[in-house]
Amino acid sequence: MSKMHTLRQTPITRQLDIYKASKYMDFKDWRKAANSPANEKLPTNRQPRKRFVSSIEEQILAAQERGAFDNLPGTGQPLKLDENVFAGDKAAGYSLLKSNGYAPAEIELAREIHLELARLEKSCATLSSRGQYLRHRRVPPFASEKHAFNTSVTRTLNAYTNGLYEIQRKILTLNLTTPTSMHRTPLDIEQLIDTFKTSCPLL
Repeated sequence: MSKMHTLRQTPITRQLDIYKASKYMDFKDWRKAANSPANEKLPTNRQPRKRFVSSIEEQILAAQERGAFDNLPGTGQPLKLDENVFAGDKAAGYSLLKSNGYAPAEIELAREIHLELARLEKSCATLSSRGQYLRHRRVPPFASEKHAFNTSVTRTLNAYTNGLYEIQRKILTLNLTTPTSMHRTPLDIEQLIDTFKTSCPLL
């Protein structure tokens, strides 16, 4: 029986085998890759992508270059937003009211509430100023002045109370017929009357 001689692989023969195999495959030495700069990019033949421009955008850009948008009517002026997008089927009616100097019923009601409250507050402030003047002047108020002032306080208080209840009724009507954004807080009538009496005491 013949003996088979086996070739023992040495480091040199191992490197030769690796060299031969690298000719037939895409061999990459990881040891060299670790030493290469991280930001090194492989060469590529791809060209950078161009931003997609629609045909409409091209026409707009071309018109801008020609100056077609220069000196247009209304340039640099605020927009006139006369149309109410929330009017719906009432838009024609609202437009007719506006052209004749009127407003929708809910707007008129809110305006009335504001004006009547301002009128009552002004009458209270005027009477309070009159009372302070009579109390702090050098000459004490005469009996006729006291009587006139006290009568005015009583009369104004009655009108003030009736006005508050009327405004309260209008506020409740407004809150029942308008969206939440237009609601007003109901008046605390008792507190307002107490404030009136405190600011306008009798002489």
